[in-house]
Amino acid sequence: MPMHYLRSYASPQRDDLGNRRLGRSLAFVAGAVNAGGFFAVGEYTSHMSGVVSSLADNLALGKFTLLLAGLTSLLAFFLGAATSAILINWGRRREAHSRYALPLMLEAALLLVFGLMGARLAAHGHIAATVALLCFVMGLQNAIVTKASRAEIRTTHVTGLVTDIGIELGKLFYWNRDHAAGRVTADRRRLALLSSLLAMFLAGGLTGAFGFQYLGFSATLPLACALLLLAAVPLLDDVRGAG
Repeated sequence: MPMHYLRSYASPQRDDLGNRRLGRSLAFVAGAVNAGGFFAVGEYTSHMSGVVSSLADNLALGKFTLLLAGLTSLLAFFLGAATSAILINWGRRREAHSRYALPLMLEAALLLVFGLMGARLAAHGHIAATVALLCFVMGLQNAIVTKASRAEIRTTHVTGLVTDIGIELGKLFYWNRDHAAGRVTADRRRLALLSSLLAMFLAGGLTGAFGFQYLGFSATLPLACALLLLAAVPLLDDVRGAG
């Protein structure tokens, strides 16, 4: 695979094509981790809407153990996003080529930990720690592509994707009968992007579900290797620059 092609994923010089490539790749990873994680720990870890709703339910029902678990998941997602922002801003201050590659490397390392040690953690009953790890990874990843694309793309927020697709479809099929009031037009480029992100999340979910079913926790190892590959070229650019 050409170096300039790989560089476009996590390069600090962002353009629309690079953002789309990164967004689709990370949407696939998010879908795979979310679906595979459900097989592993019985929880979806990419969407905080359900977590926050469960907090209210468990508080009302007096289920304080589940309430604490939900708070831990929410805090882990917060910390993941914050860690990503810290690494990216640290790299930007130093004009590093790897400002976006650094959190990708961290995500890859954590997925390696999950793949190699997840079965042992689950066997010893550390389900809450495993869920928190995956929530941290999802927060970390969502912040990477949000920062890189200037908040145009998010990879774990499927509710927002479906909502935006619905809005654009409403514009697309709107009957512009009265032109005096201004013509309603869909942003077809945005609709194509949103649809591709949703499709990649679904494809990742299928891959993660089948992968975990047949390979177990080690199904995350190829995902970690793919993230390492995306991060490698900007890191090499920094190494060459330092030399």
